[in-house]
Amino acid sequence: MKSLFLLIAFTGAGLNAQDFTVKSPDNNIVIKISNGEKLSYSVTYHNRIIVNPSQLGFELKDEPAMTGNFAIVDQSIKNFNETWIPIVKSKHAEIINNYNELQISLKEKSGPMRDMEFFVRAYNDGAAFRYKLSRGGKAGDRQIVKELTTFNIPDDPKAWIVDYKGYSSSNEAEFFEHPLSYLTEKSIAGMPMLIEYGDNCWVAITEAKIDNYAAFYIGTNGVANQLTTKLVPVPGEPETGVKVRFSDEVYTPWRVLMIGENPGTLIESEIIQNLNDPCAIKDPSWIKPGMSAWDNWWSGEVKMEMPVIKKYIDLASEMGWPYMLVDWQWYGKFNSPEADITKWAPQISMPEIIEYAKSKNVKILLWLYSSDVNRNAAFKKAFPLYEKWGAAGIKIDFMDRDDQQMVNWYHDIIKCAAENHLMVDFHGAYKPDGIIRTWPNMITREGVMGNEYYKFSDKMSPEHNVKLAFTRMLAGQMDYTPGAFLNVTREQYKNQTPAVVWNTRAAELSKFVIYESPLTVVCDHPDNILNQPGADFLKIVPTTWDDIKFISGYPGDYVAIAKRSGDKWFVGVMNNSIGKTIEIKTGFLPAGNYEAEIWADTKNSDKEPKELKKTNQLIKSGGTIKVIMAKNGGFVAMIKSK
Repeated sequence: MKSLFLLIAFTGAGLNAQDFTVKSPDNNIVIKISNGEKLSYSVTYHNRIIVNPSQLGFELKDEPAMTGNFAIVDQSIKNFNETWIPIVKSKHAEIINNYNELQISLKEKSGPMRDMEFFVRAYNDGAAFRYKLSRGGKAGDRQIVKELTTFNIPDDPKAWIVDYKGYSSSNEAEFFEHPLSYLTEKSIAGMPMLIEYGDNCWVAITEAKIDNYAAFYIGTNGVANQLTTKLVPVPGEPETGVKVRFSDEVYTPWRVLMIGENPGTLIESEIIQNLNDPCAIKDPSWIKPGMSAWDNWWSGEVKMEMPVIKKYIDLASEMGWPYMLVDWQWYGKFNSPEADITKWAPQISMPEIIEYAKSKNVKILLWLYSSDVNRNAAFKKAFPLYEKWGAAGIKIDFMDRDDQQMVNWYHDIIKCAAENHLMVDFHGAYKPDGIIRTWPNMITREGVMGNEYYKFSDKMSPEHNVKLAFTRMLAGQMDYTPGAFLNVTREQYKNQTPAVVWNTRAAELSKFVIYESPLTVVCDHPDNILNQPGADFLKIVPTTWDDIKFISGYPGDYVAIAKRSGDKWFVGVMNNSIGKTIEIKTGFLPAGNYEAEIWADTKNSDKEPKELKKTNQLIKSGGTIKVIMAKNGGFVAMIKSK
């Protein structure tokens, strides 16, 4: 274990502190744990401090705080290195999971003499830690009021911050660029939070493997850039009240620092999935990613009528997509005590829909309102029925919470869906935490300000779309629902039905390469897609990938990413609202000659955003492709060996 270094030392003038240091396999990331009067940690990257000594511990109801004064009962170290095959290939066909881990068993020296375990992992692309708490002296629940984990960030670096203002949220808002000092004690900032330290150092804060615990948000404690862990309260509790209840042992989620020399290394990282357990489904062969049509309210008012549904099934069939999502009202009145998710509305026939779809080589996904799913445990009866019908999956909407109770509800739903061979797409959802590794039927989720906002809001912009690749997408899959083909200029844009978007057709196509969603739901109407420029690209672009390479870009400016599927590479470039020319370096290609099929902006796309120019270009590995993008523009290419 030459790459693993554990140091136990006594430091400080009479403080009798014990220091434990864990290094990443490449020795570039160093995590130091100090056990003294207070328990704390710090992190360096290439000998640069990225987290100053920061507090650890808990405040619990009717108990003294757990902050320090611990004896070391036991410690263990290990090096772990495996390559595993994901069931759903979001970014890589094979994932390397290589880390050094320190586990410390702690016990208070006096008072209640409570136990706590602390786990620290150092990866080449980040650092992570979590706690384990045990039963108390009294039978019954222990109650966490506050997790004292802090992130004491040096100086005042630039950050991309999304402040949800409250804990009941669908996690749908814009990330804004601010100095980190913008945050206050009142902030309820979401994650991932991207931070640019300068001099080839980028960090994103997020969490992984949330189970039987509350999600956390970020604020401060009044000290400049000392970020605090703000757990979501249990429903009915005030912000200062109980956040987590447990009667047996409980593990916190992993607190994660994604770390790299540029923001692209964070986009390529698999640390979030690596912090989750292996697949729990014995035979996951039924989980099939792909594209889906959607008879939605976005491209037109939902008309739950057989001819309309069949028209969208026909779209999926003609495009070669495996799925069609039947939207709200298929079971009639929703979000109501009278709602029955086991029966279809009288004007439609679900058996006929599923049989018609089957004849077109398409499978059906079903939309559900979360309260209708939960009421009287309706899902326990409905999910086996959906499998019997032949449905492939479900989309559940309007949870808008990530407290401990809701987190556990997600797990109940995902497990029940897996037992009945149903894929799950959560909307009105919290950020991903890597659970797709353990439960790959949890194939995508929203938790993003996506295309739907063009219909009713003025918040959407090309800058926002670019920033998503560097911020929200770092956590994992996001059901943005791309595919808007009614492209207009900023001046022409307005909220309306059918919805329009103010970016070019090429920019819209780039979302299918750049954004990560193994189940990609296409938002537009069949009449707006079929036989239109760019529709041919949507017939060939995959939703899962064998490899990913960040090419270039900067949050809010532009992003260029290459992804491989089999022996083909797809390139997506998305621009902000300022036209520009860039060069794509093709060093990601193995040596050889290639042909690139290109869909790009035209000279007129600034004024006619629907215009698209399709060309073919011969290229060599290590060469460049010149990309000229309109304002609000983009570029896509499919590259194959010549």
